[in-house]
Amino acid sequence: MLAKITAKNQLTLPKSITNAVGATEYVEVEVKDGQIILTPVRIQRADAVRAKLSELHLTEQDMTDAVAWSRRSSPTSAE
Repeated sequence: MLAKITAKNQLTLPKSITNAVGATEYVEVEVKDGQIILTPVRIQRADAVRAKLSELHLTEQDMTDAVAWSRRSSPTSAE
C-alpha cells in the first residue's frame, strides 16, 4: 500500500492499516535493514510508573523522603 510523506515529513497512514492494528496515539519508530518500522504503542502512564517503582523496590517511605528532599530550599550562592 502506498502512502505519501509530505514536505514536513508527515505521513498519513491508510485507514485500513490503522483499523487493522487498532486505535493508538503513538507509534515506536525504528529503522531496520533500510526499512522504517512503525509499532503501535499504547501509553499507560500510571501502570508504567507503578512497574518502574516495583522494579526499583521503592517504598512509600522512599517516596516521602524524596519529596521532602526536593522541597528543601537550597542555599543561594553569593554573587
